[in-house]
Amino acid sequence: MAWHRAAVCAALFLFGSTLSASAQDVTLSSPDGAVEISGDLLGFDGQFYRVDTQFGELTVDGSGVICDGPGCPNLADFVAELTLSGSSTMAEVLLPALIEAFALRNDYQTRRNSLENGYFEYLLLRGDYTPVARFTFLVSNTDEGFADLLANEADVVMALREIRPEERQRARGAGMGDMTDPSRSRVLALDAMVPVVAPGNPVTSISVPQLARVFAGEISNWQELGGADAPISLHLPVAGSGLSQAVEDRLLAPAKLPLSQDLRRHDRSSGLARAVTTDPFAIGIASYAETGTARMLTLTGSCGFALAAGRRAIKTEDYPLSAPMFLYLPARRLPKVARDFLNYTRGPAAQVVIRRVGFVDQAPEQIPIKAQGQRLANAIMAAGEEIDLAELQRLVGLMDDMQRLTTSFRFETGSTRPDAQSRANIAQLARAMEAGVYDTKTLVFVGFSDGEGAAAGNRNIAMKRAETVRDAVVRAAQTVNLERMQIEVEAFGEALPMACDDSDWGRQVNRRVEVWLR
Repeated sequence: MAWHRAAVCAALFLFGSTLSASAQDVTLSSPDGAVEISGDLLGFDGQFYRVDTQFGELTVDGSGVICDGPGCPNLADFVAELTLSGSSTMAEVLLPALIEAFALRNDYQTRRNSLENGYFEYLLLRGDYTPVARFTFLVSNTDEGFADLLANEADVVMALREIRPEERQRARGAGMGDMTDPSRSRVLALDAMVPVVAPGNPVTSISVPQLARVFAGEISNWQELGGADAPISLHLPVAGSGLSQAVEDRLLAPAKLPLSQDLRRHDRSSGLARAVTTDPFAIGIASYAETGTARMLTLTGSCGFALAAGRRAIKTEDYPLSAPMFLYLPARRLPKVARDFLNYTRGPAAQVVIRRVGFVDQAPEQIPIKAQGQRLANAIMAAGEEIDLAELQRLVGLMDDMQRLTTSFRFETGSTRPDAQSRANIAQLARAMEAGVYDTKTLVFVGFSDGEGAAAGNRNIAMKRAETVRDAVVRAAQTVNLERMQIEVEAFGEALPMACDDSDWGRQVNRRVEVWLR
């Protein structure tokens, strides 16, 4: 009965099928014929059967059974299936490039086939051109991606925004698990929402509150921004896209402003950038990876600090309108080739591919103290009675022989919970520690705060945040040998501001934990 117990234990797996055929009768038998399980075959991933039986849904390891019945799959001709639905930005260039690189790394051939409605598929082929796996792309937008997942028409959502509470609740109700769990959501690459204008537009910078008022229609003439006396033409991606929804969630909602209805929508971010480039009075919000020849505006504030979108600024989340690119997966087992591909996307080889095709990768970079000029200048400008010269000297003294990692941590609004990109950074830093990347090194988690309140209290809050992040990383690095590295925490409170403290977004940017390496 050991086989029977194993089968029952296997049923504890949350397992889903990428098999699109309807359920059919099967009988799974142990090799000696002593135990049989009969029912409707719900799915097969090349290794495991999922069967609806009189005892409920069971998941059984195919290596220990013999399958009999009309529903039994042909093991010799099995082709792993994975359907991805959602963001066109991710589907058009990023994921195909990763599939091609994964195939090359594993000695597969690839073939791309066009399907109806602008959809397409990638076939992975063995050397004799026998199909091994099929990756089907349902190219639309983030909203449609989540709808397809909930309808069991997709296995993975490509999203340019975080899952919304109502989608998370529906997914849990459908037995897909908590989609915000680290095993259910992952950051594939990094992006940002950037305001873009025509190259000849005289306006070079804009504050986040001004940008919100522009897209709410409250600022409607370029003259109010220091430009020509001309009406502002607004451009955004199509309404269901993750980027457009992120504009509403992260730019307009904090300002309590509604989105203007007087704007032009675009199916693709690249098309938006082209339209803005040819209109001297247009402004749009585009993906950082798809700005084309349009010119990005620098974000500024009343205190004079400025933040421009760039690879390092997006990695560190110093640029406030960062927009991670997510993959969401339900709590069910995917075929082995699909799991191998998803594991590959987290590795260093994939980060090189991501960067080469124009997106921002997650590979940590080291920034020396000499490259911190603007940040140190900001610190000097903001210094006063509470943050004096001695505190700045203490900061520089600690960091003088160190380098800052681009792996930073910020927090959800009004919460001590790390935001989505930071949760991915926790996992990424933990994996690097487990791999021995920082053996013999010293990692210092350094906490910073906004400038609201007393400096001493802010320093204490920043220290607690640094300790919280350190503890989360150590917990995640389950196999790391902590004796091979030194881990420290430090805090400087409001001493090194990134943005002005006169707005919610500026204060949120300033509340962070950095990682410094010696």
